[in-house]
Amino acid sequence: MFKRDYGRSLRSSQGFTLIELMVAMLLGLIVIGGVVSVFIANQRTYRTNQALGDVQDGSRTAFEMMARDIRDAGLNGCNNNGRVANVLNARPGGTATAQWWANWDNALIGYDHSQTDAAVANGTAEKARVNGTDSLMLLRAEGSGVTVKLNTEPAATFTINESSSDLQAGDVIMVCDPDHAALVQITSLASGTITHAASGSPGNCNTDLSFPTVCSSTSSYVFTPNAQISKLAAVDWYVGVNPLGGSSLYRIGLENVAGVPTPKAQEMVRDVTGMTLAYHQSGNATFVPASTAGINWALVDAVRVTLTLESVDKKSGTDAKPISRTFTATTTVRNRVI
Repeated sequence: MFKRDYGRSLRSSQGFTLIELMVAMLLGLIVIGGVVSVFIANQRTYRTNQALGDVQDGSRTAFEMMARDIRDAGLNGCNNNGRVANVLNARPGGTATAQWWANWDNALIGYDHSQTDAAVANGTAEKARVNGTDSLMLLRAEGSGVTVKLNTEPAATFTINESSSDLQAGDVIMVCDPDHAALVQITSLASGTITHAASGSPGNCNTDLSFPTVCSSTSSYVFTPNAQISKLAAVDWYVGVNPLGGSSLYRIGLENVAGVPTPKAQEMVRDVTGMTLAYHQSGNATFVPASTAGINWALVDAVRVTLTLESVDKKSGTDAKPISRTFTATTTVRNRVI
């Protein structure tokens, strides 16, 4: 007759001992810890790579935009013979307060970190220039414009070939033909006719656009048919205080506000923490800073820009700090290279 072994059955139903459970838990924690550490390492690597990509993308964007302005510095659309008349009252020595954007004599000029930029003040307020950084001022004619059908003098009017344009009263324009170019402000525009009277804000000192500029002149230069008319593009690049209290690359551009040329600062690339500029003069072998004694801005034919950028993720680097990288690019001033 079958005899049941109750002792054996009782022993087999006892389960795990406390020691066995503790060992199992310990092994489980080791496995989980390994998985977590791999996850954290992968996440950190991803954040670092993402931050590096953001920094590199920011540098490419900054250099591309700055290079466009640097390449065309001093461009008037017709020639580079240096013959530019300037009847703006805001030019140096004019009857109105002198403005940096009306000074064609310095179509390219840089400012060392220790120098004052006429376009922007240093400080800690939003859009102010960050102390210890360089800045760069550039003037040129816009790449697109309209052409002259008829220049009527001494009526001080241009009839344009185009049926429409984006020009407005108050715009500062550059008119040029093979002989010379002239900076002047539009006082009115209607039915394809541009008027440049001796009025406006800041206005013009004279209606005569002959070269050289003589505000008391009573003669009248007549521009040839198909002479080009372009807006003046005046910009200033600098590192400024952004809305978050950090720093960004800013670009000041000239805008028409109710008929008055007005400089406006715009944030271009965020988290740019530093900018250093150096300049090459025709005939020299090296690049020099803006503070170099005797630098001739009319001979500067290339600009070397060094930017320092910081990652958007402020804890992506070592010791939970932002990643910072420095990049350098050199741009030739196309209008001054022979």
